[in-house]
Amino acid sequence: MAEKMTALFVKHQKRPGKYGDGGNLYLQVRKAIGKNPQSAVTKSWLFRYYRFGKQTWMGLGPYPDVSLAEARNLATRERRKLRQEIDPLMDKRARHLAARAAYDNVLTFADCAERYVDSQAPGWSNPKHIDQWRNTLKNLAGPTLGHLPVNQIDTALVMRCLEPIWATKTETASRLRGRIEAVLDWATVRGYRQGDNPARWRGHLDKVLPRPSQVAKVKHHPALPYTDIGALMQKFRSENGVSLRALEFTILTAARTNEVIGARWPEIDLDLKVWVVPAKRMKSKREHRVPLSEAAINALVGADGCRSGYAFPGLKAGSHLSNMAMIQALRRLGHTGITVHGFRSTFRDWCAEMTNYPAEVAEMALAHTLKDKTEAAYRRGDLFEKRARLMADWARYCSKPAEPAAIVPFQRNTG
Repeated sequence: MAEKMTALFVKHQKRPGKYGDGGNLYLQVRKAIGKNPQSAVTKSWLFRYYRFGKQTWMGLGPYPDVSLAEARNLATRERRKLRQEIDPLMDKRARHLAARAAYDNVLTFADCAERYVDSQAPGWSNPKHIDQWRNTLKNLAGPTLGHLPVNQIDTALVMRCLEPIWATKTETASRLRGRIEAVLDWATVRGYRQGDNPARWRGHLDKVLPRPSQVAKVKHHPALPYTDIGALMQKFRSENGVSLRALEFTILTAARTNEVIGARWPEIDLDLKVWVVPAKRMKSKREHRVPLSEAAINALVGADGCRSGYAFPGLKAGSHLSNMAMIQALRRLGHTGITVHGFRSTFRDWCAEMTNYPAEVAEMALAHTLKDKTEAAYRRGDLFEKRARLMADWARYCSKPAEPAAIVPFQRNTG
């Protein structure tokens, strides 16, 4: 039996070779490659064992990182495995592979955010919406959560993202919370994390954060008063340009920007006076028929789009108008306080204040889904004929500026 080593022997041994400590443990001393003087050596611990008649040397770590006492404990652990019919080296390799697999299965929050958006993007028709998701998660959640393994995200970390902006940028913070929740839900379903979602609102964050409605009022898109729409439309029609024709068409159809700029001539039937917006470009993901007034058709024809391509072409061949073109046209005309989306509110206000059309007709003209699920389940038609009359009336109202109110002098009663 080999004589037991001492810590002093291990420390000062410089001669290359293998030195036994007993119990299958050896100190291996090697000349350090490329080192001078010749006394420079490296030391490491080896465990030698026989299994099925085959000798195997297994490393236990370098000295002095692993001390003599630690090496003896490791050798004891490996001998125990041998008694249990476990091959020490094969077990070590299996544990290494398992650890690597576990490491590979851990994604950072930024990784999961990117994969989540990629997985959902085919169902999001609006490229701007996709960019907003990416930017929100990268710029607002990224600095705190982005580099962390997704399975380490907890409530405290989520709160660190939300609390600084919850009271000052409530709408943004609320949107951020929902997007973090969606990414963490995706990561849970895909097996990258376990447990409750720390970004969940109901029954969780609602206990520590005030409701958004308590700290900030809903901000609506700035809209033009409907009494001013006629004067604005006259200004549009006095100038040329695809952007202005697109603005006219947007107002006269009460459509959304991305529905309009993506419009193609094959979607439009001038004889039937209808524009069929495909489901993939609708927010509701349902095909939407839009009745076209004569004024809306004139705006279409005035845009000079190729009858087989986009109705409102962009500067590059085969492209459509950019989603900023209409707002830039408004600014050029001096209207900086309103948005293109706000014209939908202008139309809705006019419907409520100036017409007797039922609310559901106006809502369907805006392609809003019915909030009453029962009514939605039984509603089969799209009220197209009623909407056609509504949009014709709207076009007539937009065709002339509102007349100034007459000033009627009051006579003093002297009787």
